[in-house]
Amino acid sequence: MSVLEFDSVTKAYGRKKALDNLSFSLGENKITGLIGRNGAGKTTMLKIAAGFMKETSGDVRAFGEHPFNNLMVSANMIMIDNDMNMPTALDLEEIMASAADFYHNWDMDLAKKLFDYFSLNPRQTHTGLSKGMKNTFNAILGLASRCPLTIFDEPTNGMDAGVRKDFYRALLKDYIAYPRTIIISSHHLSEVEDILEDILLLKDGQQFLHMPVEELREYAVVVSGKEEAINSWLRGHEVFHKSDQAFGRSYAVIRNDLTDDQIGVAMKSGLEFSTISNEDLCLYLTSQEKGGIDDVFNKG
Repeated sequence: MSVLEFDSVTKAYGRKKALDNLSFSLGENKITGLIGRNGAGKTTMLKIAAGFMKETSGDVRAFGEHPFNNLMVSANMIMIDNDMNMPTALDLEEIMASAADFYHNWDMDLAKKLFDYFSLNPRQTHTGLSKGMKNTFNAILGLASRCPLTIFDEPTNGMDAGVRKDFYRALLKDYIAYPRTIIISSHHLSEVEDILEDILLLKDGQQFLHMPVEELREYAVVVSGKEEAINSWLRGHEVFHKSDQAFGRSYAVIRNDLTDDQIGVAMKSGLEFSTISNEDLCLYLTSQEKGGIDDVFNKG
């Protein structure tokens, strides 16, 4: 069963398209990482999925229903982001009590344990918290709600490294005990990739890749060697990034669809192969066609 489906979804603001004919499907009980550069359409996609805004065209389904202004969808999903507004008249303890009344899977015992662990004051108001503590409290809401569809949009902004690590560990432990569909949008792919099962990579409002993390690790390879040999060998290969190094050497990130014979020929030409991190690969896959930062300093 698909928990969330986008079918040819476009969201336009005047002439600008935040989403451009986006299609994908997320099944039950998986943690998916939503990756993309600023402006790729990640937050727009999540807000449409959560029912906060309507698409311009296409079709969106959450639990088989259109999510916009849908009480059933709202009761079974939660979106945690940096723009969450809480009632100013309620303190943190009262906010958690209200959440318990709305979300039928709410675990107050877990909420209170996390609340105490992160040293939050129950009489504090949400608006009185620092950015890091505010997002820590928001993350507790997302975990304790145990919604069938849980969305975290950059949940660790403002948190220090130790708190971010604790949050992701808590998320994974609770997910194992209570599986549900979780989407995490993050700029820190290296921090979250160990808990992800799938990657959904957006570029310019479109789906660029949607695959298991394990497949992403095999998706590309780095080849390096003398510039002349690299340039000659790269013909016919899908190149995601190429850069010149010192002493006449170059390296390139290419699609890893190589045969043993191709690798053998390359190595006889003095070329070397190595792996690339998922985070670096995603940066190269979503880079602009105009080139890298080094081009700014090249004399034209």
